Amino acid sequence: MVTRRSLLAAAPAAMVAAASPAVADEKRGDRGVTPGADRLAERGWRDFAGRKVGVLTNPTGVLKDRTHIVDSLVAAGMAPVAVFGPEHGFRGTAQAGGSEGSYTDPRTKVPVYDAYGVTATKLAEMYRKAGLDTVVFDIADIGARFYTYIWSMYTAMVAAVETGASFVVLDRPNPVGGNAYGPMLDPAFASGVGRKPIVQQHGMTAGELAKFFDAEFLPADTGGRRLSKLDVVAVRGWHRDTLFSRTGLDWVPPSPNVPTPQTALVYPGTCLFEGTVLSEGRGTTRPFEMIGMPDLDWRWAEELNKLGLRGVRFRENYFVPTFNKFVGKTCGGVQLHLTDEQAFEPIETAVAMLVTAKRLYPALFAWRPDNFIDKLSGSTRLRTMIDAGAGVAEVTGAWRDELARFRQQRRQHLIYW
Repeated sequence: MVTRRSLLAAAPAAMVAAASPAVADEKRGDRGVTPGADRLAERGWRDFAGRKVGVLTNPTGVLKDRTHIVDSLVAAGMAPVAVFGPEHGFRGTAQAGGSEGSYTDPRTKVPVYDAYGVTATKLAEMYRKAGLDTVVFDIADIGARFYTYIWSMYTAMVAAVETGASFVVLDRPNPVGGNAYGPMLDPAFASGVGRKPIVQQHGMTAGELAKFFDAEFLPADTGGRRLSKLDVVAVRGWHRDTLFSRTGLDWVPPSPNVPTPQTALVYPGTCLFEGTVLSEGRGTTRPFEMIGMPDLDWRWAEELNKLGLRGVRFRENYFVPTFNKFVGKTCGGVQLHLTDEQAFEPIETAVAMLVTAKRLYPALFAWRPDNFIDKLSGSTRLRTMIDAGAGVAEVTGAWRDELARFRQQRRQHLIYW
């Protein structure tokens, strides 16, 4: 069994050990945030010299000069032996639930493997075919359990254990901050939108999650083994209370329906509407910020605004989706307008929206027939409580104890404060 590593001793100078705190002399909100990839690029990627590197990434794997890390590695003479594409693909052209397939990247001539939805065993076969000895993960997450990139990372970690490959996370800020909130996943409801028991808004970076996964989950899935070596190249200058708008970094959409940092802020909550018959705004210019369906009216916005929810106001809104639900049909509903990003609480807000919509429109509101809401929320509890008439405080109070346990469990794996 692999023993616990001392990553400070093992990693090169630029490789910040997973237990290291963020650099303390950076002022909060001074826009001096430097992702892990930029830290290695500043060294000419020398940390990968002599290694056979495979990179799991997508369009968010960019440097501050807007060069993609794969292009930068090739230019530095450190060409990866393979690239692995997650949901939406390496270059990001596919819609939700899709990928780009396997091909040779025309720009770099690096082989690209389609890693979306594959098992760890299949991914390990790809590793062996590529001949890699190091897996590098660089994808910007948005902090929600049902965003699939963190589960692609987990699968990649299991495959790395199977092949003995080292694992490196080029860390990036969590754009919605470091606060954990929401219900825990019941393992009985594990799926592609949530494989392991973490809370809905986990409040961790990919690097912190990698530490957490390695210690808490990998041994049970790999016969008691852990990664032979895990390095996290930490973000310089990021703190847990720093939202993306204060980092000074460019926003690169991590998927086609998350076009802005504001979309990312609402997503951990309003993505729950994917589990209802209402449109979550796909097919509009503001997905996850516009919610509605045919025959909803002004009353929803009025009732929601009466609640005085933190950091948000609701505008009566009408829209016609171009794809996904209600294509070509006029939908009534609301648009969320954030008035205080720091105070805004997306999951509490979404619960209030669900409770209010069901009360106002009992003949229209419904869950998806397949009960996908249970996979998104992590159990039957959210659905059954709202169906039984529970209020917002009762619903959100139901996960208080499990949230406290998760916050304590994750504490030893945190890098940033």
